[in-house]
Amino acid sequence: MHDISLHLKDEKETLSLGKKIARILHPGLVIYLQGDLGAGKTALVRSMLKAMGHKDKVKSPTYTLVELYTISRLNLYHFDLYRFDSPEEWNDSGFREYFNPESICFVEWPEKGGRLLPEPDIRISLGIEGEGRHVDIDAISEAGRQCLKRFGNT
Repeated sequence: MHDISLHLKDEKETLSLGKKIARILHPGLVIYLQGDLGAGKTALVRSMLKAMGHKDKVKSPTYTLVELYTISRLNLYHFDLYRFDSPEEWNDSGFREYFNPESICFVEWPEKGGRLLPEPDIRISLGIEGEGRHVDIDAISEAGRQCLKRFGNT
């Protein structure tokens, strides 16, 4: 059983979900995005960032490992750990300092960071389902539960 389970029939619904999630986010959150290649993880992050006010292009951090987006004074870090060969690379990356009460961190492929990665507040799992996507959203921490309580009111 998941906290929220949805079917998104097209990209328009993915964008709409991203806008809805963006309205409940606050500094200090860690959001894991899980799913196969092409499941829509980056598209969902892109829609959240745009809804939060980012005006420029949102790039996939597949090659850079992390992209920073600053909106007002809020730092949003978008990680893609797909290229990690082992969790120990997380320790060597220097990324741990980005996970702090003033930032929001979106992490694609969190399993590549293993147990060394900070625990998520919210886990979003995406899967290809026909022409659309299936999305499961789960609160992992109390902060995540508080966010998802507001989800139905947005």
